[in-house]
Amino acid sequence: MNLRDQLLGSLATLPGTREFHIHVLVSSPRKRSDLFPYAKPRPRVYLQDILILLSEQTTPDSPRILVTAIEASFYNNPATSCGILYISKVDSSGHATRPSPTAALVKGLLKFYADPSTRPVHVDHLWIQLFARAQAQYLFPNSSEFSGKRPLADAQLCVWWKRLLSDTTSDVAARGEETIKIRQYYVLPGFSELEAVHSLKISQSTSGSDGSGNLPWTYGHPYSQSDIPLPCTSGRREHSRLNLGHFIPSFDDDPKSRFMDEIAHTTNADGIGSPKQKRARTSSHGDRSADRPTSEQDDDEDGAQGELGKVTPDEFWERMSFRQECVSGVVTGFFAVGMSSQRRSRTTPASSAASPLAPQPGQVAPRMVRRVVATLLHHHEFSTRSRAVRATETLEGAIKGLCEDLAPVPSSPTPSVRHAERPSTPEPGPSRMALEVPCTPPPRTGGRAHVPDVSPNPFAEPVASLETYRSYIYGAVAVSNAPLPARGGAHGAPGGGAGTAPPVTVLAVRKKRKAPS
Repeated sequence: MNLRDQLLGSLATLPGTREFHIHVLVSSPRKRSDLFPYAKPRPRVYLQDILILLSEQTTPDSPRILVTAIEASFYNNPATSCGILYISKVDSSGHATRPSPTAALVKGLLKFYADPSTRPVHVDHLWIQLFARAQAQYLFPNSSEFSGKRPLADAQLCVWWKRLLSDTTSDVAARGEETIKIRQYYVLPGFSELEAVHSLKISQSTSGSDGSGNLPWTYGHPYSQSDIPLPCTSGRREHSRLNLGHFIPSFDDDPKSRFMDEIAHTTNADGIGSPKQKRARTSSHGDRSADRPTSEQDDDEDGAQGELGKVTPDEFWERMSFRQECVSGVVTGFFAVGMSSQRRSRTTPASSAASPLAPQPGQVAPRMVRRVVATLLHHHEFSTRSRAVRATETLEGAIKGLCEDLAPVPSSPTPSVRHAERPSTPEPGPSRMALEVPCTPPPRTGGRAHVPDVSPNPFAEPVASLETYRSYIYGAVAVSNAPLPARGGAHGAPGGGAGTAPPVTVLAVRKKRKAPS
């Protein structure tokens, strides 16, 4: 089963009568050297981009309209047999009918990678990580102006994510062919454990959702445990000195990455600079390392830069509470779920395993995913229903056109008449900069932390075709189930009308009679 079929199956049980149309884009693996930019040696990691677009059609005659979008990334580290599924953005346009399919779609994505029987990459250990921060819009421009969109509040969003992760891990643990070790962690920066539990309980009571689940949650970070190997530190704790850069991965547009970047470029925590050390005498054998200061030599030997070798993971999360993203008056949450199972390693010999860079059937080129995301963010808006319908038609047609090779990069027009006596500005050449997705500026490397990997990819980028579009990218499912009971109706009443509500008995207060005087 591929990812598209898994997601369609998760949508088939939703209440109501409607039809869903889905587009799933998964890029081919490519090398990535900046997931752990401050680890020495840097692990060889392979990255895949994931983009999911879901549109809804209430009747056969009504137009399609985009209702949910998910942007995620999957990192594979073959050296430690660890994978990381990072959910970067989840957004709804507000144009879906009740109930919204966003929760079912996200849960289907999580279960596809969490279940070892459906996981497309052969890894023994999987980490699911995300940063929950409530905003009015993420992937649908101007959707916050639509009156039908009601985004969750900050604490309610944390409860929503905790409930989805709990349901996912409970289902995987119940359906697993063998015992799967699962550990769940969450941190609300600026909150103690008692305050975090109390805040989530209040949000559960107001939203009516249960975020407890069957498996226990640990309030804290997973970087001090040894039950499930971490992606960068497996088997290196005994014979190597580790710094903070070996534990915490760096994702795009993530507050942890920006904070770790500042720590890596801080040399004097107290604000007092140490005197520069004298240059050592050059050795007679021409050793270049003797020309460098002692502090720089220690930096290279320990693999730590700035304060990375002094700040522990516990101290990192304690100081994370004072970051701007966490003290702006809203509740934010960091979630990390680890799963360990070695069933695949015993059934798949290492000699017959395919290269982690080899593209699999149904995958597309990474530039195609970036182009669709850039088109969604910069050329469409969802403030009204008519604009959302027009954006849906254009975007879905563009995805199919890219698979049919009908949407090349437009070139600059050539003027037919040119006046010799009139000066003119030369036409700009074709630029691909507009196709790149805007993101947080890359970390300050100082010229030493990040070295680009210039080794070529032995595999050519996959070329999407109509067969790929029909078999892996596009899919549809018609839902015809019992409708969801209306809010305020009686339990078990399908219509939830006012006439079926149970009678309310009002108790009168009996006054105490005064004794006769």
